[in-house]
Formats: sequence, structure tokens, C-alpha cells
Amino acid sequence: MYYNANTIIYHNGQFVKAADATIDLYSQSMHYGLSVFEGIRSYASKQGKTKIFKAKEHYLRLQASALALNMPFTWDIEALETATYQVLEQNQLQNAYIRPMVYAPANMSFSKNSQSYIVIQAWQMAPFLGNQLLNVVTSSFQRPNPKAFHIQAKAGGHYVNSILASQEAKAKGFDEAILTDIHGYIAEASSANIFFEQNDILYTPQLGNILPGITRATVLQLCQQLNIQVVEGNFTPEQMQAADGAFLCGTAAEIVGMASFNTIPFKKPFPDTLGSIIQTQYANLVTND
Repeated sequence: MYYNANTIIYHNGQFVKAADATIDLYSQSMHYGLSVFEGIRSYASKQGKTKIFKAKEHYLRLQASALALNMPFTWDIEALETATYQVLEQNQLQNAYIRPMVYAPANMSFSKNSQSYIVIQAWQMAPFLGNQLLNVVTSSFQRPNPKAFHIQAKAGGHYVNSILASQEAKAKGFDEAILTDIHGYIAEASSANIFFEQNDILYTPQLGNILPGITRATVLQLCQQLNIQVVEGNFTPEQMQAADGAFLCGTAAEIVGMASFNTIPFKKPFPDTLGSIIQTQYANLVTND
């Protein structure tokens, strides 16, 4: 599904076959979840070139995440961007999902490591949550307390929370989970940020208890260009249930609309919402040269 006998990855400075790459089973990442990663997308541009969308921003966040978790980060950002294009070229990929990950060496203690390792993988992947409107539900799981974790870091261990929430929602017959923060306010989906619409204004949870998504930041930029008002703040599930429309955004998910929240349909058909406009603008942006 993700690789075959000929798939090439970038692993600690070398291009090797994915099937031949190894990781130490005593890695601190394997035992304690100490790793950081990014999800990046590349596209075939309108002129046929391969375009990685916001590669620099993603690698800068990878660096910030690693440093937040006391993981050494010794790689040059531009060199990582170049290596990523080479991974795509060697695997003959254009429309791809890219997964760089920084992981730890063998260490069964809780002491700091003096080095880190890096891998860059890529594979074809459709939008993570599909292309259909989503029926979402409030999860019984909440986002981790920001005083317990560096919540702004995209850390591997944090995603146990996301997996549990997503699996719970799907077991109940829904497409995705909406997690609240420790105060009961809307935070984010298991793997995407949230926007909802009321009276031609978009609302989105403020930073502090959510991952500061790069796609979220792109949506805010698009709204500024389109003169769409956006309010960032603390919002209850009940406020979102009463909304005209809503959508999720993330690199893996891209822009995907929601049909209902807690079985309550949104008031407007998605094609008539601001989310539909953003969806179209985003699709154009990622493929522009």
C-alpha cells in the first residue's frame, strides 16, 4: 500500500530501498513514542511540473517540533527540500503524500539523546478523509492538556489520542471525530483543523489547545485575500451545531466539507457555503506554478 520492492526513501543522508531500511528496535521512539513528523503534499502543477506545497514551512515546523521535544536537529532545511524532490523523482511521483520523520536512537532511559535520525518517505494517497461530505460527532476524548505536552509540536506520541478518537467515531457510524479541549470548547478533528460558518462569517478555534496547522494558516490567508471575515476564539459544540456550514482542513485531508455534526445537518448546502469557495481557491493555489 505504501511501498513496494522498488520504492526509494531518504534515510539518514542516503537514498535506499524502503524494503532494505531498518530501525533499531531499542529506539526511544519505538518504546516511548518520542518522534516528530510532518505531512506534506506535492502536486502536478498546471504546467506539469512537480510542486511541493509549502515545503519550507513544513520543514521549519519539523525542526521546531524536534527542538521542543529536546531532539537534536542538525539538517539543513534547503537540503531536506532538495532530498524530498529527489525522493519524488526517483519514485516517479508527482501527486503524492510525503512523510518526513525524525526519530531517536536506542535509549531505554529518559535522558536526552545526542543525535537523531531522519527518514523521508512518499506515496500516492487520496484525500485522507475522502471527497464526500462528512458526518462528524463530538468525541469522548479531549485534546491533551497543553500544560502536559508541547501541543504545538507534531509529535508521534500525541497521535495515540487522534487514533482513539477516530476509531471511536467510526465505530459509532460517523466519518470523523471532533475533539474538545480541556474546557469543553471545540478544538480540532483527529487530524485536521475546524472552521464553521454563521451569517457569512467563519469561526475557528484559537491557538493554544490545537495544532497550528499549515493548511489552517493558508485558509486564513485565503480569507484575507477574499475579504472573508474570520473570528478566532473559544466556541462550544452547541454553537457549531447551529452553524450554516463547516469544513475541516489539513494537508492530508485538504479542504473537506461537513454534512452534519452530532446528527444535526448544517443549514446550508455545502456548495452554497464559504467553505466551498475556500475549497476551490485552495485547489487552485496548490497547483499554481
